[in-house]
Amino acid sequence: MELRHLRYFLAVAEERHFGRAAARLHMAQPPLSQQIKQLEDDLGVQLLNRTTRRVDLTPAGEAYLARVRAILTSVEAAANEAKRIDSGLEGRLVVGCVGSATYSLLPSLARALREQSPGVDFAFQGEMLSRDQIAALRDRSIDLALLRPSGDPTEQTDLTMLTLREEKYVVALPKGHRLASRKQVRVTDLRDEDLIVHSGHGRSAMHDAVSELCRAAGFEPQVRHEVAETSTLVTFVAAALGVAIVPAPVSDLQVAGATYRPLIGRARMKLVVATRAHEESALLARALQVIRRHFES
Repeated sequence: MELRHLRYFLAVAEERHFGRAAARLHMAQPPLSQQIKQLEDDLGVQLLNRTTRRVDLTPAGEAYLARVRAILTSVEAAANEAKRIDSGLEGRLVVGCVGSATYSLLPSLARALREQSPGVDFAFQGEMLSRDQIAALRDRSIDLALLRPSGDPTEQTDLTMLTLREEKYVVALPKGHRLASRKQVRVTDLRDEDLIVHSGHGRSAMHDAVSELCRAAGFEPQVRHEVAETSTLVTFVAAALGVAIVPAPVSDLQVAGATYRPLIGRARMKLVVATRAHEESALLARALQVIRRHFES
């Protein structure tokens, strides 16, 4: 038994006439009659009562027709679903995001992705350190990462990275701090300050960037606290446990007791979108297109 047999039977059952069913199927009547007879022989059941003028369903045929309709509807739905997934209109995509972009970017980006691909199940994981996102891409727990480039690029040939923007730095300060009255802050102003930074040991691009900024200014950073999440970092600043150098979008995270001042200098921190190299997925391609448009607007 093949699906065509079910489609032949459906046409005859709905038309109640072999001639009209054959015309509907764009085939000759004798082969259609033979195929229906073969179906009945295979089932060992008479499905149709035939007369010279019309065809009627037997009780077994009525029951069989209901099942045939359900089967063909399911087959069509499966085909449509496969086509939509293949074209990137359905499926599931997990997006990771560094802390500094979680608050400034993720809300609007999530809305844009869902509006452009309403049939896709998007899941988001915010406050992920860059190294953790790279590991998550490799073990396939996320599919797309918004991160800060870090580490040796020659060790990341299994990933594809596209720069989305370069961001200025700001200094997060406790309200009432001696530097909070200034319009801008220099790195050298932080020489004797306790610093709050993201986790070190190669896990955070920001940890390395802050260290490089301080050393370029002629002093070793005085790290007081290391944290994993940007929200915790700003909360510690608000609690007057230290100050922090962060990408400018972090200033969208408003915490009572913390304030932000621009950092003087040309230094910038890149935000990139990363995926697994050579990944062929229409769903991923559509998401990347939405992300690029989001940053171009």
